[in-house]
Amino acid sequence: MIASTPAATRVNDFAIKLANVNGTGSASANGLLMQAIFRMGIPVSGKNLFPSNIQGLPTWYEIRVNKDGYTARALDYDLMVAMNSQTYDRDINEVREGGFVLYDSTWPLDPHLHRADVTFLGVPLAKMCNENFRESRERILMKNIAYAGALIAALDVDMEVVEQLLEEKFAAKKALRASNQKALRLGYEYAKENFDPLPFRLEKMDENGDKILIDGNTATALGCVYAGATVAAWYPITPSTSVMDAFTDFCKQYRKDPQTGRMNALILQAEDELAAIGMVIGASWNGARAFTSTSGPGISLMNELLGLAYYAEIPAVIMDIQRVGPSTGMPTRTQQGDFFECAYASHGDTKHICLYPANPAECFEFAAKSFDLAERFQTPVFMLSDLDIGMNDWVVPKLTWDDSYRPDRGRVLDAADLDRISKFLRYTDEDENFIAARTLPGVSEKGSFFTRGSGHNKFGGYTETPAEYQEVVDRLLKKHKAAAKFVPAPILERRKRAQFGVVTSGGCDGAVREALDVLESRGVQADFMRIRGFPFDPAVEEFLNAHEFSFIVEQNRDAQLRSLITLETGVAKEKLRSVLVYGGFPLSAQRVIDSITHQLETSEAPAAVHG
Repeated sequence: MIASTPAATRVNDFAIKLANVNGTGSASANGLLMQAIFRMGIPVSGKNLFPSNIQGLPTWYEIRVNKDGYTARALDYDLMVAMNSQTYDRDINEVREGGFVLYDSTWPLDPHLHRADVTFLGVPLAKMCNENFRESRERILMKNIAYAGALIAALDVDMEVVEQLLEEKFAAKKALRASNQKALRLGYEYAKENFDPLPFRLEKMDENGDKILIDGNTATALGCVYAGATVAAWYPITPSTSVMDAFTDFCKQYRKDPQTGRMNALILQAEDELAAIGMVIGASWNGARAFTSTSGPGISLMNELLGLAYYAEIPAVIMDIQRVGPSTGMPTRTQQGDFFECAYASHGDTKHICLYPANPAECFEFAAKSFDLAERFQTPVFMLSDLDIGMNDWVVPKLTWDDSYRPDRGRVLDAADLDRISKFLRYTDEDENFIAARTLPGVSEKGSFFTRGSGHNKFGGYTETPAEYQEVVDRLLKKHKAAAKFVPAPILERRKRAQFGVVTSGGCDGAVREALDVLESRGVQADFMRIRGFPFDPAVEEFLNAHEFSFIVEQNRDAQLRSLITLETGVAKEKLRSVLVYGGFPLSAQRVIDSITHQLETSEAPAAVHG
């Protein structure tokens, strides 16, 4: 039991961590809590830290409630739900001083686990479920729902909201709804009867009225539908598989011929990633909007054909959901390790357009933009998301579906265009962005051509003549540089008394913004820039040159974004300092604060921050 301390109660500002065993069904209980808090109008974020095996290893789910809208991962937990005896030691140690541990008191807690500065809340979960449910699997599953019920009571979650969520989820499964309601009530009533109010709780807000709760992979798939994609080829790989799962579901719903009822989309599971990108390139060459979803290991296999698409100037869209490498790495952990791999994929001189979304809303927006850029510039385009963005639920503004949107197909000559010219020459007559016109097969005999991945001149003919070869690849470089005006511009935020710059990209955004707010409260001010595309907008170099030095915050060991900036701009390497966090977990503001503060105090070479 704990003493009630209303004066010290924190409202809508705390973090909880739920420690469980993979394969026991805890995701349903954790998702229920997350969704209920969202529907109460409170800013919330959830991070699922799960193992790469199917069953048996530890899994954690972190929920951060923050009335000010900070969404980065927390490192100090006010409440730990300890459901995995194998990780009790580690889990209990992570609770902040004065925090709480909710555990299954069916079995006594080992005395060595007790902390004098932590309050333990025992709930006999297994005992309650054994007494109220018959099947062994149901008892395991309902134990998770019972702890959710205890949390609902302890945190003041609106029970009406929870009941509505259960009604929606189990509308067609009344028996499951009844058992979930029963388990929830068991935990809820036990907590109400045995626990005093916690010093932190929830209270309804109105911050989510124009927002949705969605993961990045679902948003990416919806963006592909919105863009008009009709062909997708892929090979399963964590953490990108759910992109294609969602795309398939959306196509079944929205890509149906009204007369025949057949799906107007082709989704192919290839034998490997090499075959998948080949299918995408072939479909794109034929005029379809086509894409693949993969991760770093898949892109490694695609390199040869990516070079073909670059050199032959064929559109292709690749959704890269980054994970930890190298090799197999840690498939269910997040990282930003593919900057180099995507920017320079394939052998020889290649450079690719890359987009870096920071959240699911940008995944939707940038997915559509990827197709427009690929067809306008007739080249592969990579959208680099990551596991944290792709597989976790985020609160973002409602996605905008503009019925007036029309795809940018780029310079494509139709039959009438071809009739007006004497001869079609594939790689010449470039426009102001160094893009030559293309045709689609079957449109006109006048437009037929061989697509050459071998040496060719500007007319599309085979060549091994140095000057003719160089003329083509030099134009490709000019075309790539011209794309800088068309990729999403960087986000810039300036402070009046900024002492330096801080630069990041992708999913680091929330943690870096929060870190800068904390540093400002301590008298340290910095300007902020988030890079959203490559080739770099001119504003990137202008920002970096305007500061004596800047910190580049990224999630990889080798400072890939910093290196890319050094290679692709004229900014002096000495002006760029690294903040590197690459242990596989989503970035927290504290890691950024610690690294920047340490470097400012010591002026030492930057050290990696683990976590």
